[in-house]
Amino acid sequence: MSRNSSVNDQQLIESIKELYGSEITSGDLKGFCASRGLNYQTVTRRLEGYKTSRGRWNLEVTPSVVGKMEQAYKAPAALPAVEQNLIPDKDDTFIKFGNFNDLKKIIQSRIFYPAFITGLSGNGKTFSVEQACAQLKRELVRVNITIETDEDDLIGGFRLVNGETVWHNGPVIEALERGAVLLLDEVDLASNKILCLQSILEGKGVFLKKIGRFVKPASGFNVIATANTKGKGSDDGRFIGTNVLNEAFLERFPVTFEQSYPVPATEQKILEAVALELGVDDKDFCKRLVDWADIIRKTFYDGGIEEIISTRRLVHIIRAYSIFQDKAKAIQVCVNRFDDETKQSFLELYDKVDADFQLPITEQVDSVEVF
Repeated sequence: MSRNSSVNDQQLIESIKELYGSEITSGDLKGFCASRGLNYQTVTRRLEGYKTSRGRWNLEVTPSVVGKMEQAYKAPAALPAVEQNLIPDKDDTFIKFGNFNDLKKIIQSRIFYPAFITGLSGNGKTFSVEQACAQLKRELVRVNITIETDEDDLIGGFRLVNGETVWHNGPVIEALERGAVLLLDEVDLASNKILCLQSILEGKGVFLKKIGRFVKPASGFNVIATANTKGKGSDDGRFIGTNVLNEAFLERFPVTFEQSYPVPATEQKILEAVALELGVDDKDFCKRLVDWADIIRKTFYDGGIEEIISTRRLVHIIRAYSIFQDKAKAIQVCVNRFDDETKQSFLELYDKVDADFQLPITEQVDSVEVF
């Protein structure tokens, strides 16, 4: 779109204000461009005179006023933000289930309302957040938390660039300024250093004490955390490395969603969608895998075994089958991660579920080499 387009600058501004108000962020603008089929760079050039700071525009003031504002405020030297689209791609294999609709409503509302999602590994916690943002054309900043994650990793800090020390925004500040959804993935692996997020989890923004600047959350900013536990540690030792999180930190999440594995019918649709994408036409195999996993999970919940087959592992098997064209090998290489006894019991159980299946003979199955 050019300035000679049938839509003039004033019409463009009014359309944006109708959706996002007068003060907008780069996230808002990218969502607007995506919904209208417009070029982001072209639109930002047309709004250059209204830009108040990096990634922010005020459509109520005149360009001349904005220019004076920019001259009056000179921020400390900082690395320029990389202009990129942080809206996740839609995945055609995604099948919604569980808490997805509720989670999507929270994100769609653009109300600051942090959510905590807990559940066993491989049941789609992170994937559901990504796809909710993809469907809503919302930017997502994902941060993978570890025991080493600290304030510098999250908020930002000074970096040496071309011999000069400059401030570099962390992912949390980027999400705040862009009005994006901040995803704290595997948050129960964190140490008490994550308490630097307390004021942010209250929706109050954060004061960057190292450069003397207060960052206020832009419209639409929200925080979602995923974890295998509820922040109370792992008593059974399944999730080694998880920690007991500070109660004041946990209390700042108004809602907690308990994510379970999808019901068999839904899980079968997921596997069939993945298989279709990979060119695998075998719905019966998908059903057998789901039945097999369902039996294993019920036994696990009853305390009969200590391992479980996740939805993610079933997807791994479908992908392995598309590569090797051998069901037995696909299942075996994907359950090799378990101890010998568990692996053998899983293989024998699948043999009972699928009459056409033949247990692989160890000597006959080629080893998988890792290069």
